[in-house]
Amino acid sequence: MPLDFTKHFVAVPTEFKLKNNTGCSWKVTVKLMNGRVTLDQGWATYAAVHQIKIGYMVTFKLLTPDTLKVIIFNDDGIEVVNKCGKHDEAFTAKD
Repeated sequence: MPLDFTKHFVAVPTEFKLKNNTGCSWKVTVKLMNGRVTLDQGWATYAAVHQIKIGYMVTFKLLTPDTLKVIIFNDDGIEVVNKCGKHDEAFTAKD
């Protein structure tokens, strides 16, 4: 996450809820690494279930201080629409 993005937070949360274009929600933890804020636990599972591949573009829009809307575009620039995938209950975000 670019440091310029983090200036929009009073305090960077330790966890984000990721909402996709079909309303599914996932939890990911946030970690400070080498002076940058990164998505940590839960992100690899999210990326695998949503089949994010090299060449895809992923956009994040801040909805609330701890919720990000995630939109995935394939390498042709077409939005990828995924149904809610099966994932570890530990990363399910409750609305």
